Amino acid sequence: MANRRRRRRLHPADPRSQRAGVERADGGLTLNPSRGDVAGRAIDAVWRMESPRLIASLTRITRDVGLAEDVAQDALVAALQQWPSSGVPARPGAWLMAVAKRRAIEAFRHRAMAERKHEELGRAIATDEPSETELDEAIDNSSIGDDLLRLVFICCHPVLSLDARVALTLRLLGGLTVEEIARAYLVAEPTIGQRITRAKRTLAEAQVPFEVPTGADFEARLGSVLQVVYLVFNEGYSATAGDDWVRPALCEDALRLGRVLAGLVPDEPEVHGLVALMEIQASRLRARVDPSGAPIPLLEQNRARWDRLLIGRGLAALRRAEVLGGAAGPYALQAAIAACHARAATPEETDWARIVA
Repeated sequence: MANRRRRRRLHPADPRSQRAGVERADGGLTLNPSRGDVAGRAIDAVWRMESPRLIASLTRITRDVGLAEDVAQDALVAALQQWPSSGVPARPGAWLMAVAKRRAIEAFRHRAMAERKHEELGRAIATDEPSETELDEAIDNSSIGDDLLRLVFICCHPVLSLDARVALTLRLLGGLTVEEIARAYLVAEPTIGQRITRAKRTLAEAQVPFEVPTGADFEARLGSVLQVVYLVFNEGYSATAGDDWVRPALCEDALRLGRVLAGLVPDEPEVHGLVALMEIQASRLRARVDPSGAPIPLLEQNRARWDRLLIGRGLAALRRAEVLGGAAGPYALQAAIAACHARAATPEETDWARIVA
């Protein structure tokens, strides 16, 4: 229902959609603001920053990740229609949340869902502009971290194939468009769009709960999350398809996801181990290929081209993992080896004894 309603409001032939630079794909709306479209580019920036938190909070409310993305995109359409003339509001994330909640109410009503859902979501307001009360409620950050963590585990749920987990994670948590994911993995856009659509359908049919696993299940599920993040990073660090040996944009996406995850579960040493590994490996990206694009072995790289800021971040994350204690996991162990190389000013200064210990 939400999908049909959105297509009526912003049909591809509608001149408003052309002015806004919006396209429709199986995986959702795609923003394509032109270079001179200042308002569109501002909205695109806001959307990329706010969409993961928005979808996470809406998934808690609707208990349906597909519906959550639908109503979030409905709010995006409303922003595209209103903000170019009214200006970007002072609290854009709260504005989007308030409008998305209204769209969720409409969807529940059309689905004739139980009255308790209406009470849970609140009262629908007839006007288009959110009230101050709505904005205050929408900007409540008390549960955003928990919601994001729940969304992480849903996107990486074992009921989904590994390819589906990667695509859904990049879409909902990374904020990437279907076009960007397809381009990064050299896969046709319809294939990625269908993969994301099927993933959301699978989650709904399996009635996957919107919760953080506990006990032994937490460790297993966290391993799946780390695997997905590192797969994204590795595809950027050592591309398995295409002519380019490295794809830095994918490494940046994985790093961003890893840093967010470290903030959500700060007491998990292996999360910090993964972040450390990615930071240190990413520090070498500029030195990994020659001008022709051919790979340069580690010991032959120009270490002056290594990014010292990323190395510093990686070493700090590794120290955090070590302080937390426990048996070092595979990511922390690889990070420790990478750190030995990062600390050495020349190949000859590498602490090989520590590496083989």
